[in-house]
Amino acid sequence: MDSQMAREGSATHATAEVVDAVVVGAGISGIYQLYRLLEDGLTVKAFEAADGVGGVWFWNRYPGARVDSHFPHYQFWFSKALWEESNWTERFPAQPEIEAYFNRVVDRFDLRRHITFGTRVTSAKYDEDSATWTVRTDQGEVVRTRFLIFNTGGLSQPVTPAFSALERFQGQTVHTSRWPREGVPLAGKRVAVVGTAATGIQVIQTIAPIVAQLTVFQRTPNYAVSMHNPKITEDDLAWMRSAYDDLYPSVHASLGGFHFDDGDPPLYDDLSPAEREARLESLWSHGDLRIWAGTFADGLFNPEAAECISDFARRKIREQVSDTRTAEKLMPRDHYFGTRRVPLENGYFRTFDRDNVELVDLRETPLESFDETGAKTSTAHYAFDVLIFATGFEAGTGALDQIDIRGLRGASLRETWQERLRTTLGMQVHGFPNLFMTMAPFAPSATHCNVPVCSDQQCNWIADAIAFDREQGKAWLQPSRETEAWWMATHQQSLESHLMAQNPASWYHRVERDGTDTVLGYQGGIDEYRRVCDELRAGGFRGFELG
Repeated sequence: MDSQMAREGSATHATAEVVDAVVVGAGISGIYQLYRLLEDGLTVKAFEAADGVGGVWFWNRYPGARVDSHFPHYQFWFSKALWEESNWTERFPAQPEIEAYFNRVVDRFDLRRHITFGTRVTSAKYDEDSATWTVRTDQGEVVRTRFLIFNTGGLSQPVTPAFSALERFQGQTVHTSRWPREGVPLAGKRVAVVGTAATGIQVIQTIAPIVAQLTVFQRTPNYAVSMHNPKITEDDLAWMRSAYDDLYPSVHASLGGFHFDDGDPPLYDDLSPAEREARLESLWSHGDLRIWAGTFADGLFNPEAAECISDFARRKIREQVSDTRTAEKLMPRDHYFGTRRVPLENGYFRTFDRDNVELVDLRETPLESFDETGAKTSTAHYAFDVLIFATGFEAGTGALDQIDIRGLRGASLRETWQERLRTTLGMQVHGFPNLFMTMAPFAPSATHCNVPVCSDQQCNWIADAIAFDREQGKAWLQPSRETEAWWMATHQQSLESHLMAQNPASWYHRVERDGTDTVLGYQGGIDEYRRVCDELRAGGFRGFELG
C-alpha cells in the first residue's frame, strides 16, 4: 500500500461509522437477517435502495402482481406470535397485501430505525489488517463492519433486451419490476407486452379487459397451472394459527418449502395410464404448485414421465383457447413441464379469445426494430401507446454485480464470478472473509424454493456462523478452497439425470465464459440442503477457515 492509499485508509477508519454487521437489502431475507442479528446482540446497520421495505414486493407493483406460494406458506417463520396476528385475505395474496405485511413486521419489531432507505451500496472493500469491510453508499456514507451480509435477492436487477431503435419509441415504456407507485394509465390505450413468463402472464390476464388493444410479443410459450384463489375465512385463519407447530418442521424438511397432504409421489411405471391421468387431474384440481414436483417421483428425471405431465398440461391449454392455431403457439414443445419456472394463471389462456388481444410469435416473425409509434416484425407493423417489458432479471448475481466488492488482496467478486461462478452453499465465497449472501447461486433458493422457508434457514445459518466466529474469539470466517470445490461437486451431482440440466434456455441457467452451462439452483431439495448445513454447523464449521 503506497503512502497516499495509507493516508486515505487511515482517514476512512477515523471517520467511518463502525458496527458489527451491515445488512444490504430489506426484502424478506434482509428483514429477518436484521431481526436475527439484533436479537443476537450485534450492532447492525441496514441499507435499502428503495424508499420502503419489501424488496421484490416494493418494486413489482404491476397490475396483477401476486404470490404463487399458497396460504399460509408465504410469511415469516421466525415468530409464532407473528403467525397468530396475521390476517391474510386470499389464498394467493396480491402485492399490496404482502407489502403491507412486511411493513407491519418491520414496525412490530422496531426494525425501521436500523434501515437507511433510498441508499445503494456502491462498494465494499475488505481490509486484511483490521479484518473489517469498508462499505460505501451512493449517498456518501462510509461504514466499517466486521460482518457483511448481502440480502439483495436473486431476481432484482431487471433486464431489458437490446432491441434495435428502441429509443425512437415515443410512447411510455415501463419494466414490470420498476412499476411506478402512481401506476400507469392503461384504460382505453393500445398496449404491447414483451414477455410471457410468470410476470407477463399476470400482467396480460389482468389488463386485457381494460385496454383498447393488447399486443403480446411471445418468444417462449410457458406452461401454467390454473390458480384457485378463494378468499380466506375465519376458519382458515384459525387453522393457520393452530398449525404452526406442525407446519414449521414439515416445510423445513420438504423438497420445496411447502407442506402438502398428498404423500410421497409414486414412480411413473408403478401406475397404469388411467391411474396416471387420474393423479394428474387430482393434483391439477388443487390449483397450486403441487403438480410441479409431486406428480411422479421421477417426473423430472424420466423423459417418459416428464412427457406425460407435459402432454397433460398442453391439453389443459388447448381446452382454454378456441383458435387452434393460437393454442398451438401457446403450447411449449421445446421443454418439459417443470424444467422452467411454472407460473399460476387466472384466465391467461382464455385471454387470447378476446377480440382486442393479438399474439405475436417472435420465433415465427422476429421483432426487427422500433419506431416512433410501435414495433416492426419481419411481416407487420404494430402500433401502441404503452410498451411493457416483462423480460425478467439478471438472475443470481445481477444485484451483486452492480457493487464493487473486493476481498483478499483486492480480488473483485464480479471478476471472480466472470471467470467461473462459484459459492459454498450459496452463502459464502472463498477469498471474501465474513461476507455472506442469501438467494445466491448454488443454493435451493436460487431457483426452487418457497423463499420465506429458504430465507429462514439461510439467515439462521449465517447468524450461527457469525456467532461461532465471535465465540471462538476469531476475526474472520470463510470456506476453504477444498470446501468450496466439494460443494460445487455436490451441486453438480444434484443435477445428474435431472431434466432441467438439458434445458439451458431459461433464467435457471448461466453460460460461463468457456461456453459451459451452469444451473444456478441446487436441485437436491431443501431437505438435503438443510441436512448438509446443519451437519457443518454441528461439526464446528469443519472445512471453514478462521483467523
